[in-house]
Amino acid sequence: MDPVQLLLTVVLTVSTIILVIVGIQLIFILKELRKTLKKINEIIVSFERFGGSLGYGFSELLGFFTGIKSLIKVFDIIRRKKNGKSSEK
Repeated sequence: MDPVQLLLTVVLTVSTIILVIVGIQLIFILKELRKTLKKINEIIVSFERFGGSLGYGFSELLGFFTGIKSLIKVFDIIRRKKNGKSSEK
């Protein structure tokens, strides 16, 4: 075997081994990234649920205060009518 051919064979063998090792490491990194993305997705879904329930609670609270405001307006109208009738007498 010629020395140039021997050198090319050794270089190709070493580079192939290095590329195989890098490929295996890349597979492990992508698996870890997939696990991490799944966990992040679960966290985001739980925050969405929490936000939805929180938004529902705020809408309920807003409805309650709107009802109180309407009730105060009704009492104010009744009070005005009573004051208007009593001042006429």
